[in-house]
Amino acid sequence: MSKKKSILSSWFSKSIEETTTVTSTKKYAPAIELEKQLAEQIYNALQGSVVEEVIKKTKVSSNDAYWRSMMEGHSLKVDKELLPDFYNLCHQVREKLGFAEDVDFYITGNSSVNAFSLSAEDEGEPHIVNINSALFDLMTEQELRFVIAHELGHLINRDTALTRLIHFVFPPQCNVPVTLDYKIRLHDQLAELVADRYGYIAVEDLGVCVTAFFKMASGLDLAKMNVSIDALIADNHRRLDYFLNDKGVSRASHPVNPIRVQALNLFATAESEEDLQKGMDELIAILLKVGDSELDEYTAKFIASAGLMVGASDDGFTEQEINHIIEMLAGLKIFPRKFLEEISQGDVPEIFAESVNGMLKINPGLRDGMLKYMISIVLSDKIIAKEEVEFLYSFGDGIGLSEMEIATAIAESIQQNYVPSLESIC
Repeated sequence: MSKKKSILSSWFSKSIEETTTVTSTKKYAPAIELEKQLAEQIYNALQGSVVEEVIKKTKVSSNDAYWRSMMEGHSLKVDKELLPDFYNLCHQVREKLGFAEDVDFYITGNSSVNAFSLSAEDEGEPHIVNINSALFDLMTEQELRFVIAHELGHLINRDTALTRLIHFVFPPQCNVPVTLDYKIRLHDQLAELVADRYGYIAVEDLGVCVTAFFKMASGLDLAKMNVSIDALIADNHRRLDYFLNDKGVSRASHPVNPIRVQALNLFATAESEEDLQKGMDELIAILLKVGDSELDEYTAKFIASAGLMVGASDDGFTEQEINHIIEMLAGLKIFPRKFLEEISQGDVPEIFAESVNGMLKINPGLRDGMLKYMISIVLSDKIIAKEEVEFLYSFGDGIGLSEMEIATAIAESIQQNYVPSLESIC
Protein backbone atom coordinates (compact mmCIF):
# COMPACT_ATOMS: atom_id res chain seq x y z
CA MET A 1 0.00 0.00 0.00
CA SER A 2 1.34 3.45 -0.92
CA LYS A 3 2.33 6.00 1.68
CA LYS A 4 -0.50 8.26 0.52
CA LYS A 5 -3.07 5.59 1.21
CA SER A 6 -1.65 4.58 4.58
CA ILE A 7 -3.05 7.60 6.42
CA LEU A 8 -6.54 6.49 5.44
CA SER A 9 -6.46 2.89 6.54
CA SER A 10 -6.94 3.46 10.26
CA TRP A 11 -10.36 4.98 9.77
CA PHE A 12 -11.69 3.71 6.46
CA SER A 13 -11.26 0.11 7.55
CA LYS A 14 -13.57 0.59 10.52
CA SER A 15 -16.99 -0.99 10.62
CA ILE A 16 -20.19 1.05 10.70
CA GLU A 17 -20.52 0.53 14.46
CA GLU A 18 -16.99 1.77 15.12
CA THR A 19 -17.32 4.79 12.85
CA THR A 20 -20.64 6.08 14.11
CA THR A 21 -19.58 6.06 17.76
CA VAL A 22 -16.28 7.93 17.42
CA THR A 23 -16.10 10.71 20.00
CA SER A 24 -13.46 13.25 20.85
CA THR A 25 -10.81 11.84 23.20
CA LYS A 26 -8.17 14.47 22.33
CA LYS A 27 -8.56 18.23 22.08
CA TYR A 28 -6.74 20.02 19.30
CA ALA A 29 -7.15 23.73 18.61
CA PRO A 30 -9.44 24.20 15.58
CA ALA A 31 -7.07 26.71 13.97
CA ILE A 32 -5.01 25.86 10.86
CA GLU A 33 -1.76 27.83 10.82
CA LEU A 34 -1.65 28.37 7.05
CA GLU A 35 -5.20 29.75 7.11
CA LYS A 36 -4.20 32.25 9.81
CA GLN A 37 -1.12 33.31 7.85
CA LEU A 38 -3.12 33.77 4.64
CA ALA A 39 -5.84 35.75 6.43
CA GLU A 40 -3.23 38.11 7.86
CA GLN A 41 -1.45 38.45 4.53
CA ILE A 42 -4.67 39.20 2.63
CA TYR A 43 -5.82 41.66 5.31
CA ASN A 44 -2.52 43.51 5.22
CA ALA A 45 -2.36 43.49 1.42
CA LEU A 46 -5.78 45.16 1.33
CA GLN A 47 -4.69 47.69 3.99
CA GLY A 48 -7.47 46.35 6.18
CA SER A 49 -6.91 48.52 9.26
CA VAL A 50 -7.08 51.70 7.15
CA VAL A 51 -9.85 50.65 4.77
CA GLU A 52 -12.12 49.42 7.57
CA GLU A 53 -11.88 52.80 9.28
CA VAL A 54 -12.76 54.51 6.00
CA ILE A 55 -15.79 52.22 5.62
CA LYS A 56 -16.97 53.01 9.14
CA LYS A 57 -16.59 56.78 8.81
CA THR A 58 -18.13 57.11 5.37
CA LYS A 59 -20.81 54.45 5.84
CA VAL A 60 -20.23 53.46 2.23
CA SER A 61 -21.14 49.85 2.95
CA SER A 62 -24.83 49.05 3.33
CA ASN A 63 -24.26 45.30 3.43
CA ASP A 64 -25.40 44.89 7.02
CA ALA A 65 -28.59 46.94 6.55
CA TYR A 66 -29.42 45.06 3.35
CA TRP A 67 -29.08 41.59 4.84
CA ARG A 68 -30.75 42.46 8.13
CA SER A 69 -33.71 43.92 6.23
CA MET A 70 -33.86 40.80 4.05
CA MET A 71 -33.80 38.52 7.07
CA GLU A 72 -36.34 40.50 9.06
CA GLY A 73 -38.64 40.93 6.09
CA HIS A 74 -38.46 37.60 4.29
CA SER A 75 -37.23 35.03 6.82
CA LEU A 76 -38.39 33.60 10.13
CA LYS A 77 -36.40 34.81 13.11
CA VAL A 78 -35.67 32.11 15.66
CA ASP A 79 -37.23 33.62 18.79
CA LYS A 80 -37.49 31.78 22.10
CA GLU A 81 -41.24 32.25 22.25
CA LEU A 82 -41.88 31.28 18.63
CA LEU A 83 -39.45 28.36 18.13
CA PRO A 84 -38.27 27.41 21.63
CA ASP A 85 -36.75 24.02 20.73
CA PHE A 86 -34.69 25.24 17.83
CA TYR A 87 -33.81 28.44 19.71
CA ASN A 88 -32.43 26.37 22.56
CA LEU A 89 -30.52 24.13 20.14
CA CYS A 90 -28.86 27.13 18.44
CA HIS A 91 -27.83 28.72 21.71
CA GLN A 92 -26.64 25.44 23.19
CA VAL A 93 -24.25 25.16 20.26
CA ARG A 94 -23.13 28.77 20.66
CA GLU A 95 -22.44 28.24 24.35
CA LYS A 96 -20.58 24.97 23.74
CA LEU A 97 -18.26 26.77 21.33
CA GLY A 98 -17.73 29.54 23.87
CA PHE A 99 -18.91 32.27 21.51
CA ALA A 100 -20.19 35.09 23.71
CA GLU A 101 -21.16 37.58 20.99
CA ASP A 102 -24.83 38.05 20.08
CA VAL A 103 -26.18 36.12 17.12
CA ASP A 104 -29.57 36.34 15.45
CA PHE A 105 -30.63 33.02 13.92
CA TYR A 106 -33.03 32.89 10.96
CA ILE A 107 -34.78 30.26 8.88
CA THR A 108 -35.42 31.05 5.22
CA GLY A 109 -37.88 29.20 3.03
CA ASN A 110 -35.45 27.95 0.42
CA SER A 111 -35.15 24.58 -1.31
CA SER A 112 -31.36 24.97 -1.53
CA VAL A 113 -29.58 22.74 0.98
CA ASN A 114 -27.47 25.50 2.44
CA ALA A 115 -26.74 27.83 5.35
CA PHE A 116 -24.66 30.97 5.75
CA SER A 117 -23.36 33.43 8.33
CA LEU A 118 -22.72 37.17 8.24
CA SER A 119 -20.66 39.11 10.74
CA ALA A 120 -22.08 42.39 12.04
CA GLU A 121 -20.53 45.54 10.61
CA ASP A 122 -21.14 47.69 13.67
CA GLU A 123 -19.91 46.87 17.15
CA GLY A 124 -22.74 45.78 19.40
CA GLU A 125 -24.92 44.57 16.52
CA PRO A 126 -25.74 40.84 16.46
CA HIS A 127 -24.25 38.59 13.82
CA ILE A 128 -26.52 36.62 11.49
CA VAL A 129 -26.76 32.88 10.92
CA ASN A 130 -29.30 31.66 8.38
CA ILE A 131 -30.49 28.08 7.90
CA ASN A 132 -32.44 27.25 4.75
CA SER A 133 -35.66 25.34 5.38
CA ALA A 134 -34.57 22.47 3.11
CA LEU A 135 -32.10 21.40 5.79
CA PHE A 136 -34.90 20.58 8.20
CA ASP A 137 -36.26 17.96 5.80
CA LEU A 138 -32.90 16.19 5.58
CA MET A 139 -30.98 16.70 8.79
CA THR A 140 -31.23 15.00 12.14
CA GLU A 141 -30.96 17.22 15.22
CA GLN A 142 -27.28 16.32 15.61
CA GLU A 143 -26.58 17.10 11.94
CA LEU A 144 -28.26 20.49 12.38
CA ARG A 145 -25.97 21.11 15.35
CA PHE A 146 -23.02 20.43 13.09
CA VAL A 147 -24.30 22.89 10.45
CA ILE A 148 -25.01 25.62 13.01
CA ALA A 149 -21.60 25.16 14.65
CA HIS A 150 -19.93 25.30 11.24
CA GLU A 151 -21.53 28.69 10.54
CA LEU A 152 -20.66 29.95 14.01
CA GLY A 153 -17.11 28.77 13.35
CA HIS A 154 -16.91 31.24 10.47
CA LEU A 155 -17.92 34.04 12.83
CA ILE A 156 -15.46 32.95 15.52
CA ASN A 157 -12.68 32.77 12.93
CA ARG A 158 -13.67 36.18 11.49
CA ASP A 159 -13.91 34.76 7.97
CA THR A 160 -17.02 36.73 7.04
CA ALA A 161 -15.41 40.00 8.13
CA LEU A 162 -12.44 39.33 5.85
CA THR A 163 -14.78 38.42 3.00
CA ARG A 164 -16.60 41.73 3.44
CA LEU A 165 -13.29 43.61 3.18
CA ILE A 166 -12.33 41.70 0.01
CA HIS A 167 -15.69 42.42 -1.62
CA PHE A 168 -15.41 46.11 -0.73
CA VAL A 169 -11.93 46.53 -2.24
CA PHE A 170 -12.82 44.33 -5.23
CA PRO A 171 -16.53 44.79 -6.10
CA PRO A 172 -18.09 42.24 -8.48
CA GLN A 173 -17.13 44.24 -11.58
CA CYS A 174 -13.44 44.37 -10.60
CA ASN A 175 -10.83 41.72 -11.27
CA VAL A 176 -8.78 40.50 -8.34
CA PRO A 177 -5.03 40.26 -9.15
CA VAL A 178 -4.30 36.64 -9.97
CA THR A 179 -1.77 36.09 -7.17
CA LEU A 180 -4.17 37.46 -4.57
CA ASP A 181 -7.11 35.66 -6.15
CA TYR A 182 -5.47 32.25 -5.70
CA LYS A 183 -4.54 33.05 -2.11
CA ILE A 184 -8.08 34.18 -1.34
CA ARG A 185 -9.40 30.92 -2.75
CA LEU A 186 -6.95 28.86 -0.70
CA HIS A 187 -7.83 30.84 2.41
CA ASP A 188 -11.55 30.28 1.82
CA GLN A 189 -11.00 26.55 1.45
CA LEU A 190 -8.91 26.31 4.60
CA ALA A 191 -11.45 28.46 6.47
CA GLU A 192 -14.10 25.86 5.59
CA LEU A 193 -11.92 23.16 7.16
CA VAL A 194 -11.56 25.27 10.30
CA ALA A 195 -15.34 25.80 10.44
CA ASP A 196 -15.83 22.04 10.01
CA ARG A 197 -13.68 21.52 13.10
CA TYR A 198 -16.01 23.75 15.10
CA GLY A 199 -18.87 21.64 13.78
CA TYR A 200 -17.16 18.50 15.02
CA ILE A 201 -16.47 20.05 18.43
CA ALA A 202 -20.20 20.76 18.77
CA VAL A 203 -21.30 17.15 18.11
CA GLU A 204 -18.16 15.07 18.83
CA ASP A 205 -19.38 12.39 16.45
CA LEU A 206 -17.57 11.80 13.19
CA GLY A 207 -20.44 9.80 11.71
CA VAL A 208 -22.78 12.78 12.14
CA CYS A 209 -20.31 15.02 10.30
CA VAL A 210 -19.94 12.52 7.44
CA THR A 211 -23.68 12.12 6.90
CA ALA A 212 -24.18 15.90 7.10
CA PHE A 213 -21.57 16.42 4.37
CA PHE A 214 -23.17 13.95 2.02
CA LYS A 215 -26.69 15.23 2.65
CA MET A 216 -25.50 18.75 1.87
CA ALA A 217 -23.77 17.50 -1.29
CA SER A 218 -26.57 15.30 -2.62
CA GLY A 219 -29.74 16.77 -1.15
CA LEU A 220 -30.81 13.18 -0.45
CA ASP A 221 -32.38 11.66 2.61
CA LEU A 222 -29.88 8.85 3.10
CA ALA A 223 -32.24 6.72 5.17
CA LYS A 224 -34.93 6.83 2.48
CA MET A 225 -32.34 6.01 -0.18
CA ASN A 226 -31.02 3.12 1.96
CA VAL A 227 -27.46 4.49 1.86
CA SER A 228 -25.25 3.18 4.65
CA ILE A 229 -22.39 5.07 6.21
CA ASP A 230 -20.10 2.21 5.17
CA ALA A 231 -21.02 2.94 1.54
CA LEU A 232 -20.42 6.66 2.07
CA ILE A 233 -16.99 6.03 3.56
CA ALA A 234 -16.00 3.63 0.81
CA ASP A 235 -17.10 6.18 -1.78
CA ASN A 236 -15.11 8.90 -0.02
CA HIS A 237 -12.05 6.63 0.06
CA ARG A 238 -12.19 6.15 -3.71
CA ARG A 239 -12.69 9.84 -4.39
CA LEU A 240 -9.92 10.94 -2.04
CA ASP A 241 -7.52 8.46 -3.64
CA TYR A 242 -8.26 10.14 -6.99
CA PHE A 243 -7.23 13.54 -5.60
CA LEU A 244 -4.21 12.22 -3.69
CA ASN A 245 -2.86 10.66 -6.88
CA ASP A 246 -2.57 14.08 -8.54
CA LYS A 247 -5.57 13.71 -10.85
CA GLY A 248 -8.10 16.01 -9.22
CA VAL A 249 -8.07 19.75 -8.55
CA SER A 250 -10.15 21.55 -5.93
CA ARG A 251 -10.88 24.96 -7.43
CA ALA A 252 -14.14 26.00 -5.75
CA SER A 253 -14.42 28.22 -2.68
CA HIS A 254 -15.22 25.07 -0.64
CA PRO A 255 -12.90 22.05 -0.60
CA VAL A 256 -14.28 18.92 -2.19
CA ASN A 257 -16.05 16.56 0.23
CA PRO A 258 -13.34 13.86 0.20
CA ILE A 259 -10.88 16.41 1.58
CA ARG A 260 -13.33 17.75 4.15
CA VAL A 261 -14.22 14.29 5.44
CA GLN A 262 -10.61 13.17 5.73
CA ALA A 263 -9.59 16.47 7.35
CA LEU A 264 -12.19 15.95 10.07
CA ASN A 265 -11.17 12.31 10.43
CA LEU A 266 -7.62 13.47 11.15
CA PHE A 267 -8.82 16.12 13.59
CA ALA A 268 -10.93 13.56 15.45
CA THR A 269 -8.59 10.58 15.50
CA ALA A 270 -4.96 11.75 15.09
CA GLU A 271 -2.75 10.40 17.89
CA SER A 272 -0.61 13.53 18.05
CA GLU A 273 -0.28 17.06 16.72
CA GLU A 274 2.52 15.75 14.51
CA ASP A 275 0.25 13.10 12.95
CA LEU A 276 -2.50 15.66 12.46
CA GLN A 277 -0.15 18.09 10.73
CA LYS A 278 1.36 15.37 8.54
CA GLY A 279 -2.05 14.26 7.32
CA MET A 280 -3.20 17.83 6.80
CA ASP A 281 -0.09 18.62 4.77
CA GLU A 282 -1.07 15.91 2.27
CA LEU A 283 -4.58 17.29 1.98
CA ILE A 284 -3.45 20.91 1.73
CA ALA A 285 -1.08 19.88 -1.08
CA ILE A 286 -4.20 19.11 -3.14
CA LEU A 287 -5.59 22.58 -2.45
CA LEU A 288 -2.28 24.15 -3.48
CA LYS A 289 -2.60 22.79 -7.00
CA VAL A 290 -3.49 25.37 -9.63
CA GLY A 291 -2.65 23.55 -12.86
CA ASP A 292 -3.86 20.02 -13.48
CA SER A 293 -1.62 18.79 -16.27
CA GLU A 294 1.95 17.74 -16.89
CA LEU A 295 2.35 20.75 -19.20
CA ASP A 296 1.39 23.14 -16.39
CA GLU A 297 4.19 21.80 -14.20
CA TYR A 298 6.76 21.96 -16.99
CA THR A 299 5.62 25.51 -17.78
CA ALA A 300 6.02 26.65 -14.16
CA LYS A 301 9.53 25.17 -14.02
CA PHE A 302 10.37 26.80 -17.37
CA ILE A 303 9.17 30.24 -16.28
CA ALA A 304 11.24 30.04 -13.10
CA SER A 305 14.40 28.46 -14.51
CA ALA A 306 14.39 30.44 -17.77
CA GLY A 307 13.97 33.65 -15.81
CA LEU A 308 16.88 32.70 -13.58
CA MET A 309 19.04 31.75 -16.55
CA VAL A 310 18.35 35.01 -18.40
CA GLY A 311 18.80 37.10 -15.28
CA ALA A 312 22.15 35.46 -14.53
CA SER A 313 23.49 35.94 -18.06
CA ASP A 314 24.50 39.58 -17.45
CA ASP A 315 25.67 41.39 -14.33
CA GLY A 316 22.96 39.95 -12.08
CA PHE A 317 19.31 40.14 -11.20
CA THR A 318 17.32 43.30 -10.80
CA GLU A 319 14.18 43.71 -8.74
CA GLN A 320 12.20 44.28 -11.93
CA GLU A 321 13.34 40.95 -13.39
CA ILE A 322 12.44 39.04 -10.23
CA ASN A 323 9.03 40.70 -10.02
CA HIS A 324 8.33 39.90 -13.67
CA ILE A 325 9.17 36.23 -13.17
CA ILE A 326 6.93 36.08 -10.10
CA GLU A 327 4.06 37.76 -11.95
CA MET A 328 4.32 35.17 -14.72
CA LEU A 329 4.45 32.33 -12.18
CA ALA A 330 1.39 33.68 -10.38
CA GLY A 331 -0.90 32.08 -12.94
CA LEU A 332 0.44 28.64 -12.08
CA LYS A 333 1.48 28.75 -8.42
CA ILE A 334 -0.29 30.08 -5.34
CA PHE A 335 3.08 30.90 -3.74
CA PRO A 336 5.16 31.95 -6.77
CA ARG A 337 8.01 33.57 -4.82
CA LYS A 338 8.50 30.45 -2.72
CA PHE A 339 8.45 28.29 -5.87
CA LEU A 340 11.07 30.52 -7.52
CA GLU A 341 13.28 30.28 -4.44
CA GLU A 342 12.99 26.48 -4.48
CA ILE A 343 13.99 26.33 -8.15
CA SER A 344 16.92 28.68 -7.52
CA GLN A 345 18.28 26.28 -4.88
CA GLY A 346 18.29 23.35 -7.32
CA ASP A 347 20.30 22.62 -10.47
CA VAL A 348 18.83 25.48 -12.53
CA PRO A 349 20.41 24.55 -15.92
CA GLU A 350 19.20 20.97 -15.53
CA ILE A 351 15.67 22.07 -14.55
CA PHE A 352 15.70 24.50 -17.47
CA ALA A 353 16.70 21.81 -19.98
CA GLU A 354 14.17 19.34 -18.57
CA SER A 355 11.32 21.85 -18.72
CA VAL A 356 12.16 22.95 -22.27
CA ASN A 357 12.32 19.35 -23.51
CA GLY A 358 9.12 18.45 -21.67
CA MET A 359 7.15 21.39 -23.06
CA LEU A 360 8.30 20.88 -26.63
CA LYS A 361 7.63 17.15 -26.48
CA ILE A 362 4.03 17.86 -25.49
CA ASN A 363 3.57 20.79 -27.89
CA PRO A 364 6.35 21.86 -30.33
CA GLY A 365 4.24 24.92 -31.19
CA LEU A 366 5.23 26.50 -27.88
CA ARG A 367 8.69 27.50 -29.17
CA ASP A 368 7.75 31.05 -30.15
CA GLY A 369 5.98 31.71 -26.87
CA MET A 370 8.92 30.40 -24.86
CA LEU A 371 11.30 32.75 -26.68
CA LYS A 372 8.97 35.72 -26.23
CA TYR A 373 8.79 35.08 -22.50
CA MET A 374 12.58 35.09 -22.25
CA ILE A 375 12.72 38.32 -24.25
CA SER A 376 10.22 39.85 -21.83
CA ILE A 377 12.62 39.06 -18.97
CA VAL A 378 15.40 40.88 -20.83
CA LEU A 379 13.22 43.97 -21.32
CA SER A 380 11.69 43.96 -17.82
CA ASP A 381 14.51 45.97 -16.21
CA LYS A 382 14.62 48.40 -19.18
CA ILE A 383 18.21 47.38 -19.92
CA ILE A 384 19.02 45.27 -22.98
CA ALA A 385 22.36 43.70 -22.12
CA LYS A 386 24.50 42.22 -24.87
CA GLU A 387 25.02 39.04 -22.83
CA GLU A 388 21.26 38.57 -22.49
CA VAL A 389 20.73 38.93 -26.23
CA GLU A 390 23.46 36.40 -26.91
CA PHE A 391 21.74 34.01 -24.54
CA LEU A 392 18.46 34.48 -26.47
CA TYR A 393 20.18 33.56 -29.74
CA SER A 394 21.73 30.50 -28.13
CA PHE A 395 18.38 29.37 -26.73
CA GLY A 396 16.52 30.00 -29.97
CA ASP A 397 19.08 28.06 -31.96
CA GLY A 398 18.81 25.17 -29.51
CA ILE A 399 15.06 24.81 -30.08
CA GLY A 400 15.34 25.00 -33.87
CA LEU A 401 14.65 28.67 -34.61
CA SER A 402 16.65 30.46 -37.27
CA GLU A 403 18.71 33.57 -36.56
CA MET A 404 16.21 35.60 -38.59
CA GLU A 405 13.26 34.27 -36.54
CA ILE A 406 15.03 35.08 -33.28
CA ALA A 407 16.04 38.57 -34.42
CA THR A 408 12.51 39.28 -35.65
CA ALA A 409 11.01 38.23 -32.32
CA ILE A 410 13.45 40.45 -30.41
CA ALA A 411 12.80 43.39 -32.74
CA GLU A 412 9.02 43.08 -32.44
CA SER A 413 9.22 42.91 -28.66
CA ILE A 414 11.40 46.02 -28.52
CA GLN A 415 9.00 47.94 -30.76
CA GLN A 416 5.94 46.85 -28.80
CA ASN A 417 7.17 46.84 -25.21
CA TYR A 418 10.49 48.59 -24.63
CA VAL A 419 10.53 51.83 -22.65
CA PRO A 420 13.91 53.32 -21.66
CA SER A 421 14.57 53.71 -17.95
CA LEU A 422 14.31 57.13 -16.37
CA GLU A 423 17.92 56.85 -15.23
CA SER A 424 19.10 56.55 -18.84
CA ILE A 425 17.38 59.73 -20.04
CA CYS A 426 17.49 62.06 -17.03
